[in-house]
Amino acid sequence: MADASFIAEYRWLTFVTFLPLIGAGLLLLFSERSAEDQAQIKRFSLGVSIVTFIASLALLRFFDPTAEGFQFVEETEWLGILTYKLGVDGISLPFVLLTTFLMPLTILASWGVTTRVREYMVAFLILETLMIGVFVSLDIVLFYLFFEGGLIPMFLIIGIWGGANRIYAAFKFFLYTLLGSVLMLVAMLWMIGEAGTSDITVLLEHEFSAEPFSLLGVYLPAGIQSLLWLAFFASFAVKMPMWPVHTWLPDAHVQAPTGGSVILAAVLLKMGGYGFLRFSLPMFPVASESFATLVFVLSCTAIVYTSLVALMQEDIKKLIAYSSVAHMGYVTMGIFAANQQGVDGAVFQMISHGFISGALFLLVGVIYDRMHTREISFYGGLATRMPIFAIVMLLFTMGNVGLPGTSGFVGEILALVVAYQASTWTALVATSGVILSAAYMLWLYWRVVLGEMTNPKLADIKDMNTREILVLAPLAAGALILGVAPGLALDMFSPTVERLLLDYEAALAAAETITTAAAD
Repeated sequence: MADASFIAEYRWLTFVTFLPLIGAGLLLLFSERSAEDQAQIKRFSLGVSIVTFIASLALLRFFDPTAEGFQFVEETEWLGILTYKLGVDGISLPFVLLTTFLMPLTILASWGVTTRVREYMVAFLILETLMIGVFVSLDIVLFYLFFEGGLIPMFLIIGIWGGANRIYAAFKFFLYTLLGSVLMLVAMLWMIGEAGTSDITVLLEHEFSAEPFSLLGVYLPAGIQSLLWLAFFASFAVKMPMWPVHTWLPDAHVQAPTGGSVILAAVLLKMGGYGFLRFSLPMFPVASESFATLVFVLSCTAIVYTSLVALMQEDIKKLIAYSSVAHMGYVTMGIFAANQQGVDGAVFQMISHGFISGALFLLVGVIYDRMHTREISFYGGLATRMPIFAIVMLLFTMGNVGLPGTSGFVGEILALVVAYQASTWTALVATSGVILSAAYMLWLYWRVVLGEMTNPKLADIKDMNTREILVLAPLAAGALILGVAPGLALDMFSPTVERLLLDYEAALAAAETITTAAAD
């Protein structure tokens, strides 16, 4: 395909990935001595992020969802035994587009930042490069560098521009996610030594031993695959985050500035789910099947437990943060169900959650900028003074609940179908999570937006301005369009998911044949 070869020949993926980093480098040359200097920095940053988004649309334009393997592949020798290799498939491309779509909105939402504006924008542009790099890397070492590199700018964003307890939250975020990845690094080094390459496309074809053995008295039914699977699970479970390693997320969200919360919820959390799809399921299929029940138990626990915790929250941001943990429970359930509906639903849910959770954190930022508090009890009756805010908040509240017609419905209904296929009890627990999400989100909406305005400090509160509407309008359009026409997203990644699952089933069948032969 000539157009696709043109994209690869001119290293378009490299351009899209590193354009924000180049913009960040140029920003360091800007002066920040006056308000006009700050405005110029913001305009330049916004321009770089918009150009990056437009450039990423070329990938969508020339992407062929029916083609096998990775597309737009770029490869260069790097450090002797390693390779600089980039490429996308139907699973990674949606996350690249989600990242480039959200960054201009995040920068526009950060227009009110007045402290160290240049460094703030530099941090976000560097973070954009690192996030895109995670989704396009086809070398396992390169993936790890991007994956872990994203910790640094987010650590700075929380630690410098966050709330009163920002240092505690920043270090907790950093240590949880870094320590979770130490085992993954060890596993990666072992895999490189075993397969003789760091190329992900080759590693996907390599058959890591699944012969059962005993380690320190513990029986491992999938052998070395179990150890590798657990090592990767330690990193991706923290990143999502899964219960019970989720406790860093509410603190990070509460203390992060609005832009940081948006990117954290909408993109960074998705790296865990992407990792499960890129590594755990295809590379360690026997172990993935062996541990599927464990994942289902953890997912169901997360859905119910964090939903109940959300009901008890008095901070709006913390409530939405716990809501994110619950929704990621549906994602992990869908992924390790390892069937078409489950994985399709998981990918769709992650994309939908990017729109809806990002918008909810932006809405919290709207009222926080005016009143400088996120306490639910402070508000009430905002619909009388902020009718536009009330309408937009209602839309995303319904999306988070999973109302038909919004993107939140599609992912959840596919996850519930998978839950029912697993067992009646799993379906019962998963469905209770939907009921609980309706409870805490509608209760939040009632306490903040409806009822009487009893707080006199809210008497002069202003409705959303033009900039805030412009930030939220694309997210509202995305949530509604994908809710009405989910095929726009499903058609992009479903063929890739289907091929992944065919390889998964083939690997399980081959392992079963070997096990049976050994038993005979």
